[in-house]
Amino acid sequence: MRALALNTGPLDVYRHMALDEAVAGAFSDACVLRFYRWSGPGVTFGYAQSLQEVGRALPGKAKGWPLARRPTGGGVVVHDDDVTFSCVFPAPEGFKPERVYAGLHGALRSALAAQGLAAELKSGPATAADYAPSSGGVSSACFSNPVPQDLLGRDGEKILGGALRRYEKVVLYQGSLQLPGARGRSAELERALSQGLCEVFDVQWTEVGVGEDLLRECENLARSRYMTQDWNSRF
Repeated sequence: MRALALNTGPLDVYRHMALDEAVAGAFSDACVLRFYRWSGPGVTFGYAQSLQEVGRALPGKAKGWPLARRPTGGGVVVHDDDVTFSCVFPAPEGFKPERVYAGLHGALRSALAAQGLAAELKSGPATAADYAPSSGGVSSACFSNPVPQDLLGRDGEKILGGALRRYEKVVLYQGSLQLPGARGRSAELERALSQGLCEVFDVQWTEVGVGEDLLRECENLARSRYMTQDWNSRF
């Protein structure tokens, strides 16, 4: 199976979401890994979350930041100092989200541990409430609400979480590693995450650029979907 590490220049939050969807539509027989390069801070929130509730859940520093609904689920994620990444891969037979999370995050935990970063998988059975888009009229904030299969740091704080979307033949995973000064350590952290995903899929990554067709589709999706009020306020 082909395994591509896709290199892109800095993008805003709308175009990052659009490019992930474009990649999912363009590759049905390959694993495609991408680390985000940010042109500025932004916030993403889960597909099923209410925009009004998201506004109430935003921390003060993120008020007024660019805000985009993800194609995947999960909660509110503030992107200012995280290592953000996505991976598109063929949907496994008998696809079950909890198994995918366990496999991905288990391998990422081991790879981060090899770099001296202790982390543990949050244990326990997952319930419907764990993945609810809101509670009590407030959207869930992804990194203040660890759920089973998230990665936790030494003090039990959530440091890595992800969200999934299955398309017809492929799965899109969007992940965020949040540590103090993570972007200042992005080279070593990205190497660790890349290695962990190599082990999951039994591949070696080949670095490639983004073609003109993919960039054009990204721009079309950003303008027609991710930047629009219809998309971002649909719930």
